[in-house]
Amino acid sequence: MFLGMNISETGTGRNILVLHGGGGPMTMGGLSAHLAQTARVLVPTHPGWDGTPRPESLDTVAALADEYVRYLDEQDLKDVLVVGSSLGGWLGAEMALRDHAQRVTGLVIINGLGVNIPGQPITNISGFTPPEIAQVAFHDPSKFGAGAPPPTPERIAMMRSNGATLAVFAGDPYCYDPTLLGRLEGIQIPSLVLWGESDRVATKEYGRTYAAAIPSAKFEVIHEAGHLPWLEQPAATLRLLDQFIAGCAPAQR
Repeated sequence: MFLGMNISETGTGRNILVLHGGGGPMTMGGLSAHLAQTARVLVPTHPGWDGTPRPESLDTVAALADEYVRYLDEQDLKDVLVVGSSLGGWLGAEMALRDHAQRVTGLVIINGLGVNIPGQPITNISGFTPPEIAQVAFHDPSKFGAGAPPPTPERIAMMRSNGATLAVFAGDPYCYDPTLLGRLEGIQIPSLVLWGESDRVATKEYGRTYAAAIPSAKFEVIHEAGHLPWLEQPAATLRLLDQFIAGCAPAQR
């Protein structure tokens, strides 16, 4: 455990750090399991999610990025590919900009947040119910939770707690750092930005501008998918991810 982060580890091979978004680590289960077939996958639970402790001083994405970079240093992890979704994509970008030891050698941002794009506001989901979140996060909201048993009272309480933690890190202005867009040019490692075409939390135009600000980034749109494209279109999402990883050698500096 590191600063309240429970870090699960599966698989062997290249280090891949998978950073979840506001929905918590359970949303990354299928993606992480796929990656673990060929890599060593580290999946943290960010402090404050799923009942983990969060120091009061740890209340911004920038501060959380500092802690994760420190973790990489303390563990002496090398050749790390960071894969981040939503808030985790924002966190991954901040990590890449802080990684002075050059441990991070690849970055994947999936429907990431964190930048301010004029004319493309981020939908503030604070206080949204799960069905309301589904309306903006999924290409086909009717499939959200289809066939799953009703959530238990404990699960509902956990979701509310996670939402409260997300609100802390989202901050004000909501879910972006006004300086980040201009700093993205400092990311000089191979990068992939994946975007669900139907995302209504942050549009594909938002994603396209995000990717264009990273000099090394390739931008790919996943059709018939929203904010969590690997859940709605796993085959297409994982194919693009696998292709990037296969061609993503450690950066030469």
